[in-house]
Amino acid sequence: MSLLTVGSVAFDALESPFGKTDKIIGGAATYITLSSSYFTKDNNLVAVVGDDFPQSMIDTFTEHGINTDGLEIRPGEKTFFWSGRYHNDMNTRDTLETQLNVMEHFDPIIPDSYQNCDYLMLGNTAPAIQQMVMERMHNRPKLVVMDTMNLWIDIANDDLMRTISMVDVLVINDEEARQLTKEYALVTAAAKIRAMGPKTVIIKKGEHGALLFQDDQIFFAPALPLAVVFDPTGAGDTFAGGFIGHLAKTDDTSFDNMKRAIIYGSAMASFCVEKFGAERILNLTQDEIDSRVREFVKLSAFGL
Repeated sequence: MSLLTVGSVAFDALESPFGKTDKIIGGAATYITLSSSYFTKDNNLVAVVGDDFPQSMIDTFTEHGINTDGLEIRPGEKTFFWSGRYHNDMNTRDTLETQLNVMEHFDPIIPDSYQNCDYLMLGNTAPAIQQMVMERMHNRPKLVVMDTMNLWIDIANDDLMRTISMVDVLVINDEEARQLTKEYALVTAAAKIRAMGPKTVIIKKGEHGALLFQDDQIFFAPALPLAVVFDPTGAGDTFAGGFIGHLAKTDDTSFDNMKRAIIYGSAMASFCVEKFGAERILNLTQDEIDSRVREFVKLSAFGL
């Protein structure tokens, strides 16, 4: 089934205990589409970049089967840029610089060829933009998944609440879920979020895995213990890409299949953190993905 992803395509400059980079390719939509490209071949991107964005990366999207008809290139403008430094625990980071550039006035245009997409992934961006995308779709997709972050809870809460009410699945991390609901217990927080509109809630817990909530059902997926984590940037987006990519591939939105999608998303995220930026997820093989998924199965398999 066809997938549409809307979000940022950007430049990042990163520092971690394992080194630093100059400008490399980042952005939520970059990680989501690259990750989902290993599952579905009808993969469509809506984003905006400046004319400083390299053609070689657009070619990489194309090589991964990602349709870039919806990638707007604005002449004379610069691509969104973010710079950050990770602490030794790799769970906390400082933002060093943010340049909104073309994202400041992002006006997502949905090409006619995208209008019948079955699955919609709203990557982390301003909730007003996410809402605009849904309003510009001629037909509601079969499943709408939304990611967000603490910034929008702080500065655009009204827009965020309206947008959350319109989607089927909300992806959020544990800190953000607590901030949004003012509830510490994640089971209670998830119930409050589902009361806001989404039938399904995914709460990411970083190196401690992810929780899936739907009705009275809960599923927990562990994170794979890794000897070295170079760069957590984009791991959550890579997770989201694997999750919705698997759903689009199988065209099955049942709770049982969402559990499998959580594992595939977790597997993809575990690759992402092994190198800086998107480097590790550029050239994966199916055997690597299948092997990594089997590691997740072994991690939590037991008998009584």
